[in-house]
Amino acid sequence: MPILRRRGWEIPESQVTAESLMLNRRGVLAGAGALSIGGALVAPRAARAQAAALTRNPTFEAGRDLTEEKFSTTYNNFYEFNDSKNLWKEAQAFKQRPWALKVDGMVKQPRTFDLDDLLKQVQQEERIYRHRCVETWAMTVPWSGFALSQLLALVEPLGSAKYVMFETAQDKSMHGLNAPFYPWPYIEGLAIDEAANDLAFMVTGMYGKPVPPQNGGPLRIALPWKYGFKSAKSIVKMTFTDKRPSTFWEAIQSSEYGFWANVNPEVAHPRWSQAHERLLGSDERVPTKLFNGYAAFVAGLYTDRKSEKLFM
Repeated sequence: MPILRRRGWEIPESQVTAESLMLNRRGVLAGAGALSIGGALVAPRAARAQAAALTRNPTFEAGRDLTEEKFSTTYNNFYEFNDSKNLWKEAQAFKQRPWALKVDGMVKQPRTFDLDDLLKQVQQEERIYRHRCVETWAMTVPWSGFALSQLLALVEPLGSAKYVMFETAQDKSMHGLNAPFYPWPYIEGLAIDEAANDLAFMVTGMYGKPVPPQNGGPLRIALPWKYGFKSAKSIVKMTFTDKRPSTFWEAIQSSEYGFWANVNPEVAHPRWSQAHERLLGSDERVPTKLFNGYAAFVAGLYTDRKSEKLFM
């Protein structure tokens, strides 16, 4: 008799949304062309492909209620557009198709993927993750996409590759790029074992729709155990390297924004406490959890890195 052992983030099947409701949502999505908030039209073909590709794998347990979509899609950081939290209107001018992802550096199979072709080569699913910003606000989002480890399998990093670097798009619609004091392009990075961890998730959708531009569409990463600035948005390039990348916020102020940026309530930011966080929508203040509550799945990555500044 087979024994089923659920992972800590999985919920029982009894709590999964009924298939009839999910299929109805997908039908409405395809028929309407997937209007994003603000009325910007997402390509109907891409929206239909996004919805149809979702699997019925168990969603990831977040331990708190979902944030309403209207809050998580209108309160955003995306400095390429501007430094206001109300940037979503401006971001609607950003075109998300066609979209290419270049993967180069220390890999056996350097490639440039068309995003829609890439999505045919991976297994997609929906995961509910907590997201915790270094500014102390937090949200809980149903992301859809695929495990980053699947992309690693397609390009085959060399054994000598120690890090992967992510680069964000630079587009004429992004007026924030005119700010001369920022070290554009936006660069983020992970150690290879972090990138291979099951929680590292390449995101193409949220709330059953393609990710809107203000949230980093059409392709971003979600790293729920790290502060939000580590989750690069609108990714156009990944480079595998044996050298630790100089990341965007680390380059601006390394004493406040380190390379690892793991969530820890006991390690304060130099200008504010990280002991609590504010939930978008309700403004409820709740205690911050170590690794944002995902310690059981990622703490082992850092056993031999205790001499590093892991949390800021």
